[in-house]
Amino acid sequence: MNPICPNCHSARVETRNLARKAGGVIGTVGGSVGGASGSLSGAQFGMTVGVVAGPPGMLAGGLLGAIIGALVGGTAGGFAGARLGEMVDERVLDNYRCLACGHCFSRSSNHNERGGRV
Repeated sequence: MNPICPNCHSARVETRNLARKAGGVIGTVGGSVGGASGSLSGAQFGMTVGVVAGPPGMLAGGLLGAIIGALVGGTAGGFAGARLGEMVDERVLDNYRCLACGHCFSRSSNHNERGGRV
């Protein structure tokens, strides 16, 4: 069900998703830092696998292990942050903005199509 503006009753409403965007960025940065620090084990594993190719293989394997650790950590952190932000948007913030009158409101203050409280 699409939200209706409780101020002017317009159906032209957009979602702002401010916490979701902020949570995604913060989660990505935090996850990348965590992934990079945890990537030492990935680098060690890559170096171990790269021993077969000698010193250049160890270097390449260690570097790839560190990069993959940071990417995986950043992806997981970004996803988790976005989900948490989505919950904050829906339950705490005024996540909807009316395009007709500019009023910001939350789902709990929304009216349904018949004019009653949701």
